[in-house]
Amino acid sequence: MDTVFKFLFEFLGQFFGSLWSIITGLFGGVGNAFDFSAYVNIINAYTTELGGLAWVIAIIAIVLLVAVLALCVWLIVVAVKKFIRSHRRRKDTDSLVKEVQALNKEVMRLNLEKDKILSMKVSQIGLNPNEISELTGEEIESLNNGEEEDTGESRFYKLTEIDQLWADYVPPVYDNDITLPEFCERFRLFACSQLGLYYDIKLIRLFVASFASTRLIILQGISGTGKTSLAYAFGKFVNNPSIVASVQPSWRDRTELFGYFNEFTKKFNETELLRAMYEASYNDNIYAVILDEMNIARVEYYFAEMLSILEMPSRDEWVVDIIPNSWPSDPKHIVNGQLRIPPNMWYIGTANNDDSTFAITDKVYDRAMPINIDTKGVPFDAPLTDPVYISYKHFEYILNAAKVQFVVSEENIKKITLLDDYVIEHFRIAFGNRIVKQLRDFVPAYVGTGGTELDGLDYVLARKVFRKFESLNISYIRDEIDGLCAYIDELFGEENMNESKDYLRMLKKLV
Repeated sequence: MDTVFKFLFEFLGQFFGSLWSIITGLFGGVGNAFDFSAYVNIINAYTTELGGLAWVIAIIAIVLLVAVLALCVWLIVVAVKKFIRSHRRRKDTDSLVKEVQALNKEVMRLNLEKDKILSMKVSQIGLNPNEISELTGEEIESLNNGEEEDTGESRFYKLTEIDQLWADYVPPVYDNDITLPEFCERFRLFACSQLGLYYDIKLIRLFVASFASTRLIILQGISGTGKTSLAYAFGKFVNNPSIVASVQPSWRDRTELFGYFNEFTKKFNETELLRAMYEASYNDNIYAVILDEMNIARVEYYFAEMLSILEMPSRDEWVVDIIPNSWPSDPKHIVNGQLRIPPNMWYIGTANNDDSTFAITDKVYDRAMPINIDTKGVPFDAPLTDPVYISYKHFEYILNAAKVQFVVSEENIKKITLLDDYVIEHFRIAFGNRIVKQLRDFVPAYVGTGGTELDGLDYVLARKVFRKFESLNISYIRDEIDGLCAYIDELFGEENMNESKDYLRMLKKLV
């Protein structure tokens, strides 16, 4: 065992002894380099031979050594400084990169905040979003500050022009003797003889009676059945061509209907609908606005304000805000930045039910009168028939007269109430006060055009009430539909309410 320890001691001693020699040699060499007594002894040893020359040579050698040492120290100091400087520069670069990254994030955040502010301005003043990218710094500052001042010029070019054109307007002689059945028959003959359009008399009656119940009429069905043509023909028939507003998929809000004020040009971008509304305030003609392809965008978005306004019971409340403030140069009929919705204007939407369109919501359907056009008219011969000059006041008069003359019978009102209770119990769907009111307005007008009361009730039930069944799970209510059809037969008779029963049977086939 002693031999083993001795072996390890000598083996490891060789390594650690060498390390110790290096350390002692390094510090010993430094000590020897500055051992001045050794230098003096060397000089004294050679003085006997060289004399004073030895000291001269020694001094020169010392100066050279000091210079070399100073050079070495200087080089070391320079190297250390460069190292420190490069290390500091690297740290500064890293900190600058981090600072730049932080500033970039802050710029992005501020840009997002700026975009949000500009988007809010767009919704407030109707600025076209496509114009935002073209704005200069001064224009953006003007927008953010909300600067708006009267330039002395009218900001409504089209509306001011209407003020001038209609200043000396003389109304025509209206045909105030025409009756409701005569109006429908002449409209049908006019469309045939003048425009080559063929419509069944029942469709004409439904269309005309709808004007008595609501301001929004929806013509829906498959493409190519003459929906837009019917609304167009109506404008021609009343001697006031319909205004066509082609709905675009990008429509999102009210500015698509009324236009918007451009904060930079200080001009109002007027739409044709706004121009027609303003023109309608000058006369008693009947105006029809066609919202063509109305469900290619969401109706409840761009037409929401109009739906609310037109439902107001008093026409004094039919007012829409056009501009936040008023200028002395504004058109005559824009008061305090507001325009009164004309009472002589109706809105006729055309809707296709396909994959390229949005479904029309109950919010819209409940406030409108939908008319389905799923078949093409059969050609017939008609004598040449002229259009009519009829004021909206007389048109409303003959519609209201029909409401008074052909009030829905109490017997049928009771049956409708019983049917309402049945539908609530079995399908959890109610008629609603709005639909009942439209029923009381539409059915008498339909009778006044030459139809029957039961046919009018049948149409309202099918298109306003039973249409809501489409939102239910048909497979779960399939058997209940048979019971509903039987209850309708019990209330109104098997020979009546065929449109409602046909519609319900069609729903069953969808399963």
